[in-house]
Amino acid sequence: MMLQVIVRPMRLSDIEQVVQIDRLSFSTPWSANAYRFELTNRDTSHLVVLELASPASHPALRWRWLPRLFARQTPAGKLVGYGGCWLIAGEAHISTIAVHPDFRGQGLGELLLASMLKRAILLHGEYSVLEVRESNVTAQALYHKYEYRVIGRRRHYYRDDGEDALLMEARPLDAAYAQRLETRWQALASRIQFDDQFTHAYEPERSFL
Repeated sequence: MMLQVIVRPMRLSDIEQVVQIDRLSFSTPWSANAYRFELTNRDTSHLVVLELASPASHPALRWRWLPRLFARQTPAGKLVGYGGCWLIAGEAHISTIAVHPDFRGQGLGELLLASMLKRAILLHGEYSVLEVRESNVTAQALYHKYEYRVIGRRRHYYRDDGEDALLMEARPLDAAYAQRLETRWQALASRIQFDDQFTHAYEPERSFL
């Protein structure tokens, strides 16, 4: 069965689950207070989560046996991934992306990245930057797919082991890029059934409490 998720802004009530995924994904995770600050004090911060959808929210799941199967395997309200982007003076800085280990390899990381890029373009972002571990070739392949290029290196960037970070940039986020992004967005929609409540959500996240 096709995975079905809701793409929406992060809420304060999500922090506990987000921190759990963070700890499963990174050796130096953010604290709950860091996420709380991002949600309540930074209008430049755009945080997104992927929530497993309930069967009732999807017309495709109207058969009586499918909701029971879905309920056993994927409880509604469970978060399976999250991402963060800072949008300042035209720069869309992808700060974090993580997917729960049980749901990796299904395109969810790509959906998070594409969602943040779409929102950045709608909010007049001009280019995007991010840091990635030099050893994380899987993430680098995804970023290359979305036209990021290595433009520098941050020596000993990661505190846990002193590994270098590659600084990558996608530029420009112009109309031509937006059109190519839309093609990739449609390709994702053929693999993952999702309800996009994020890319056009312009209100600061604190209004989604």
